[in-house]
Amino acid sequence: MRQAQTRLVIDTRGRGLTDITRRIEAWVAQTGLRDGLLTVFVRHTSASLLVQENADPGVQRDLERFFARLVPDGDRLFEHDAEGPDDMPAHVRAALTQTSLSVPLAGGRLALGTWQGIYLYEHRSRGHQREVALHLVGE
Repeated sequence: MRQAQTRLVIDTRGRGLTDITRRIEAWVAQTGLRDGLLTVFVRHTSASLLVQENADPGVQRDLERFFARLVPDGDRLFEHDAEGPDDMPAHVRAALTQTSLSVPLAGGRLALGTWQGIYLYEHRSRGHQREVALHLVGE
């Protein structure tokens, strides 16, 4: 068994999903590993990771509308607003989604479904620089 690790720096444009599948696939190819398990971990408390449909952009818009209804910015329920009205809602959104993913590697390719992609989900309203750690174990 071998291991490989790296970190990706992702610049987001603000709230929404950023497809990071191709960047991850490019790094996996560089490792030379063919079979194993990839762990993807976002190193932030107001961003998350999703495996989601990569064909219809309406899915992303619908997800954003759902979260806007579920966790609205500026809700008086929240005490924590040190960085603005989207601060605590971003933390709640991250808590409701995922900070890490496990994706099998088979035959040198991520074992994603036909319409699946890996997304960084920015929960803050303005853009940020986010860091995603990748760890691949395999052969």
